[in-house]
Amino acid sequence: MRFEFTAPLWEWASQGGWYFVTVPEEASEDIREIPRPPRGFGSVRVRVSVGGSTWTTSVFPDSKVGCYILPMKKAVRVAEGLVEGGDVPVSLTVLDL
Repeated sequence: MRFEFTAPLWEWASQGGWYFVTVPEEASEDIREIPRPPRGFGSVRVRVSVGGSTWTTSVFPDSKVGCYILPMKKAVRVAEGLVEGGDVPVSLTVLDL
């Protein structure tokens, strides 16, 4: 299952230095419906591409907004010139199927 979306980069205020992109509501609902074994913190393994960078990570449910959040590694933010509040074009493939 693959999703393409653009969302702003934001910093997690209570844990400075951690940056995320919020997976849109519709895509989050689709991901939530995929039957899979439970993983820590409700995480879902994914492969992500942003610009020329591709990596494997996990998305995590955010109970405050009801969507998954995607952590954005510093190396990717630097390589792709991403800044807080800027739009990030994401290609996300769910690996836990």
